[in-house]
Amino acid sequence: MTAGRSEATRDSGAATRVFTEAERIAAARAYIEALVTHDADGVPFAPGCTRVEVGIKTGFSGAHLRRSLNGGPQYKVIKSSTVPEFTVDGDVVRARFDLATKPSLAGRRVGAHIDEEFLIPSADGLIHHIRASIRPFVTS
Repeated sequence: MTAGRSEATRDSGAATRVFTEAERIAAARAYIEALVTHDADGVPFAPGCTRVEVGIKTGFSGAHLRRSLNGGPQYKVIKSSTVPEFTVDGDVVRARFDLATKPSLAGRRVGAHIDEEFLIPSADGLIHHIRASIRPFVTS
């Protein structure tokens, strides 16, 4: 058993592991934290995980997403995030939060309102798919 994750059900005497909503939110939170820290080693990606951002496929596997978060220039500009608001509907964990970027011009930064849906089945607690909606804004 993985630390911090507990067995939730039993089936015919054999243990059947079910990941709780809190555990699946923690998986999504790990991804969001990796956007800012650029350390995705602890993000629980399924091997075949994909990511679609505004209709364009930007993540092709769990390994690709991990490499991108750890060193991709598209993520290195991210400075911070607000505290995400999470909701869970079945196997989908939805997170809404804002990101701020590092570069500034005349005291203004570009930010983005983020709405991401993570497919995290309760059967394995891994991120299988991410769908991201991004709306940029300028901060003062």
